[in-house]
Amino acid sequence: MTSIGTGYDLSVTTFSPDGRVFQVEYASKAVDNSGTVVGIKCKDGVVLGVEKLISSKMLLEGSNRRIHAVDRHAAMAMAGLASDGRQIVTKARAEASDYRSFYGEEVPIGELCERVAHYAHLCTLYWWLRPFGSSAILGGYDRDGPQLYMIEPSGVAYRYFGAAVGKGRQAAKTEIEKLNLTEMTCRQGVIAVAKIIYGVHDEAKDKAFELEMSWICDESNREHQRVPADLLAEAKTAAKEAQEEDMDAD
Repeated sequence: MTSIGTGYDLSVTTFSPDGRVFQVEYASKAVDNSGTVVGIKCKDGVVLGVEKLISSKMLLEGSNRRIHAVDRHAAMAMAGLASDGRQIVTKARAEASDYRSFYGEEVPIGELCERVAHYAHLCTLYWWLRPFGSSAILGGYDRDGPQLYMIEPSGVAYRYFGAAVGKGRQAAKTEIEKLNLTEMTCRQGVIAVAKIIYGVHDEAKDKAFELEMSWICDESNREHQRVPADLLAEAKTAAKEAQEEDMDAD
């Protein structure tokens, strides 16, 4: 921390002289140290993918998931502290349930994003709270079609065609920008996301990882479901082949 920050990082309610809130920046750093999370909006739905780093060989495969269903038509992929992420998901589920019980219909994804973002921002307003060390990529399918948002620890939320967060976010964003998302189907998107996640994974520095993917699209009846096992296996194979081709080219 530079001298200008000394003493200004003791409370989340304190601004530094140059207008920064250091505890929010620390929370963002926790997100940056997490496995890469990617979300893309295709022409027929949304695809979410997570590079779930495996901290121990004793962990059961498929456990400790980082993609969570929020409602039938919405899901969240979490980067950062897993426990903080589950708290955000719990809040999102409560908001979706409240909206359904009050209005009798599914919550629009934009409205859900706004409510959860307000909750995240609330934790930056009081000295006895701390910001969530987690970012959420929220995907869903509502009356306006496929929707993709990202909620940051500060409570800032934006709508995206494609979003990435975590260790490999910069390289992943570069690859997402190369995709023609308006013409891409979710089946093609699954393979593209797998290639991106395998491409940004650094085998020399990072631990082993498990690829976790789900989608909300026409093929899944516009409901959140895990990507079918056969398609996931095909995506992994294509991603590994692309990775080998890049290594041979180098």
